[in-house]
Amino acid sequence: MPIFTNSGCPGARIEPMLINLQSLIDDAKCYETVRQLRWPEGVSCPKCDSKRIVKQGLDETEPLRQRYQCKDCQVRFDDLSHTIEAGHHQPLRVWMLCLYLMGLNLSNQQIAAELDLNKDDVQQMTNQLREGIVQSKPRVILEDEVECDEAYVIAGHKGQPDAVQKKGRLGRRRRLKTKAGRGTLAKEKPPIFGMIQRGGEVVLQMLSNVKQATIAPIIQDIIVAGTLIYTDEYRIYARLVAWGYQHKSVCHAQGEYARDEDGDGFHEVHVNTPGRLLVSPALMVKTSSRNFSSKAAPVSWLF
Repeated sequence: MPIFTNSGCPGARIEPMLINLQSLIDDAKCYETVRQLRWPEGVSCPKCDSKRIVKQGLDETEPLRQRYQCKDCQVRFDDLSHTIEAGHHQPLRVWMLCLYLMGLNLSNQQIAAELDLNKDDVQQMTNQLREGIVQSKPRVILEDEVECDEAYVIAGHKGQPDAVQKKGRLGRRRRLKTKAGRGTLAKEKPPIFGMIQRGGEVVLQMLSNVKQATIAPIIQDIIVAGTLIYTDEYRIYARLVAWGYQHKSVCHAQGEYARDEDGDGFHEVHVNTPGRLLVSPALMVKTSSRNFSSKAAPVSWLF
């Protein structure tokens, strides 16, 4: 991170210098932020949810990490107990910076360079953060106006030794080379189904195939009945009205990608939003069917 400073002398040349990002982060504010996010109504016991909590000093290795004890069940815990960051040697500020840089769509190698860390350590940290996001994310319900579209991950079974062994071949060093067009999980080109509420939440899910029987239960579980759904002309969406939804589509095969139906100059019928998300570099590069869910979680922050 280049920072330019001046020695203070008139006419002095501005000299570039490097500053470690970690030195710009206040540890006390990091812990205060964790407490506010974790216990907005005051510290409570992670076991019995009691509010009868007493402080038990500070951690020996992290002097700003407060320890507590529950007066009802006698359980001892601290600011990071039962969190992703618990039990790791990296300071809390490093985890927060790592999470922030993930949100900026930086690769693990870029994050390692910015934080002056070993790339293998960063790989482990980002994996744990992604898995934590997936596990803690609440159930999403979409309504009003929703766009649906699909794309295809072509990394195949890379990173899945058992699946590769069943194919009777060596592991692939580069991404799968395959024909253009749609695919299935069995062909190592699984479809990714994207649903995005305009101005709202995003849902990405990897499917075994793109058939009506596959997408119907997913749509009916996530999208509220009566919602207006925008899609392309693909036949898997032909029964949306029968399933209880309003449906408008554009025909990509005829060169139609957006349509203005009410004459206001705004082309409201389109599926461009999930298309941008599904081709995000952070999602489609070095992504396999094994780690798609964890890769998709932070990517959805960008939209």
